[in-house]
Amino acid sequence: MNDSKQTKAMYQQRLASPETTASIILDTDTYNEIDDQFALTYALFAHDTIKMQGVTAAPFFNERSSSPGEGMEKSYDEILRVMEIAGYRNACPVKRGSTMFMPNKETPVPSFAADFIIEQALEFGRQEKTLYIVGIAAATNIASAILLCPEIIQYITVVWLGGHPQNWSSNEEFNLRQDVAAAQVLFDCGVPLIQIPCKNVAGHLTMTSEELAIHIKGQGKIGSYLYPKIRMIL
Repeated sequence: MNDSKQTKAMYQQRLASPETTASIILDTDTYNEIDDQFALTYALFAHDTIKMQGVTAAPFFNERSSSPGEGMEKSYDEILRVMEIAGYRNACPVKRGSTMFMPNKETPVPSFAADFIIEQALEFGRQEKTLYIVGIAAATNIASAILLCPEIIQYITVVWLGGHPQNWSSNEEFNLRQDVAAAQVLFDCGVPLIQIPCKNVAGHLTMTSEELAIHIKGQGKIGSYLYPKIRMIL
């Protein structure tokens, strides 16, 4: 089999739905918006479909942080807080990520998160298994790990929430806009990539205040923590 056929077969295998539980690292700017706390909580409780290998804190920079580094630190603290409240404090490793965005698409930003992604990916490669890197933030940590160790492309599938559909009028989307160079790495490096666009895809994942009151409010400590936060933006 030539290289092109091998590459195609690899893509088909790694982009297919997992036959068993998916092992994931969740890369998240958890303090930025309430959706990340819900995603983290869901991942922790979804034992039938998800096996958490770790959580990595991603940088963000907006009115909720004074710099990308502070955004990452606030996200790191929020990850630990959510896991503690949910009763999963020691469920998996939690790593600090990049304190800055990538200056260009050739220059990675080293971090504990990037090192952890590399370490776990290589271990899964030795076991001939696929590791899913699920990014719901700027792709800095993920892209940096790929640039620091391109070998991991063989062992991971990246699922990234960012950008808009290719036929959209612009790509003015928060996760992509925060680190354009990192997004370019994801699309250019050849890693099996599942993009979750915001417009027309992630934007349809909504809930009503009535659903929140029934299914979240008062549902344990984590429900009591999440409900007031999301009510504030409704």
